Amino acid sequence: MLETRPGVYFWQARHPEWEPNAGWEEIVTSYALDDGERLIVVDPLAAPQELELLAGRRETSIVLTSPWHRRDAMNLAERLDATVYVPPPDAGDPDPVPGTVYGAGDDIGLELEAIRGLEDSDLLLWFPAHSALVTGDTLIDRGEGLILPLDWAQRRGDPEQLRQALLGLLDRPIDVVLPTHGLPTDRDALARALA
Repeated sequence: MLETRPGVYFWQARHPEWEPNAGWEEIVTSYALDDGERLIVVDPLAAPQELELLAGRRETSIVLTSPWHRRDAMNLAERLDATVYVPPPDAGDPDPVPGTVYGAGDDIGLELEAIRGLEDSDLLLWFPAHSALVTGDTLIDRGEGLILPLDWAQRRGDPEQLRQALLGLLDRPIDVVLPTHGLPTDRDALARALA
């Protein structure tokens, strides 16, 4: 587990469902944001022992950017006695993720703002206290820098309309961008991805 800036941690692990030509890299990234009292864990997979030790000293919540990022969330939540927050399930999902459902604009009391991404069930998370943006599947890095994945966006609507909607992110004081597919990056990368 590495600290990219004070209170913002990340770690990487191989996604167990990855296959060649999946459209994303085999290694995915999870995050934890710590304000000294509260720890928010985002899209956890293979949580390191350091995280669990830190969580033992904090009020801990787990927040998913999409239902399909359930990864190890339920097992970790049980071990940490943490509440899980999950975006709305996809229509007809036979196995919805148990937890508190939240959507874009909802106040879940964790000092974050959920922003609609590719669809209602894919959210970006803005953490003002950390000047950090977690991008879910809306902005990813496939090995060539942060991008809006047009192939994914086209399957869910109009990519240009989505890009226009996301341009408002640049009005926020974002210093660090945290893609779940890729490594932490910066505001300049966000601006290039939305250009």
